[in-house]
Amino acid sequence: MTDPESVDLRDLERSLRQPRSLFSYAMSVLTGVMTVAALLPLFSVLYLLIVRGGRQLSLGVLTALPPAALMPGGGFGNAIVGTAVMIAIATALSVPIGITAAVFVAEFGVDTTTASVVRFSAKILTGLPSILAGVFAYAAVVLTTGGFSAPAGGVALAVLMLPIVLLTAEEAIKRVPARMREAAIGMGATPTQVVVGVVLPTALPGILTGVLLAISRAAGETAPLLFTALFSDYWISRSAPVFLPKGPGDLMRPTASLAVLIYNFSSSPFDNQIELAWAAALVLVLVVLMIKIAGQFLGRRSAQR
Repeated sequence: MTDPESVDLRDLERSLRQPRSLFSYAMSVLTGVMTVAALLPLFSVLYLLIVRGGRQLSLGVLTALPPAALMPGGGFGNAIVGTAVMIAIATALSVPIGITAAVFVAEFGVDTTTASVVRFSAKILTGLPSILAGVFAYAAVVLTTGGFSAPAGGVALAVLMLPIVLLTAEEAIKRVPARMREAAIGMGATPTQVVVGVVLPTALPGILTGVLLAISRAAGETAPLLFTALFSDYWISRSAPVFLPKGPGDLMRPTASLAVLIYNFSSSPFDNQIELAWAAALVLVLVVLMIKIAGQFLGRRSAQR
């Protein structure tokens, strides 16, 4: 073992000037510069949204209806409610199907042809253009029911959420240690009891991470909602004081959403509607950002466990 006192510092300094040391240093600097360059668009968008959208943002804007042309004031409260309702419908459709399929693929049919087909189809769906999901929901729901509606928008968003939920849930289930399954089987548990009582509770943080990531994607989609929910200047429920849907009839009509409101108002010739589009974009980005941060937190917690 070399004595530290016998190391010549001049030799060490010369070694830093060697080509491979210089190359390593140059690559470290380059990766740092590229990291900053990758973050610049994000912070630039956030800065622009805060400057332009923050001026218009207030409690009244979050609770009022969109203004008519040339009218001052207004807001996008109905778009917030409509977005939440359609995401809730999409979550209720995609999460049970996705988790059930993930359990089959990861536990009961690991090496079967069906599992391979399901996994391959889910990976294909992750790259599906969102507008095609809207066309599918338009043909399956809008034409069937005879009108644009919140359930039609929920079905379109569910198609986009399903593969994300399935693939992340499958990965979370596979990370459950085999010794936990073996211990449950050794105590006499059936395969169903092992899945329900051991596997799913252990994989729950990872599954929730996938659900949150799927929700964050669905919240920002515009094209599917143009084909399915369209837009509305009114609340889902016309009866005050609570404007949430009170029955199926409230859902079966065109429904507002933040993404479509931004799309409509951003091309408007009226300054007030353009300012509302900036404010709505800020709200939508903040919501998506918080959901993604929550998903990352749950993902790290799952990895630590």
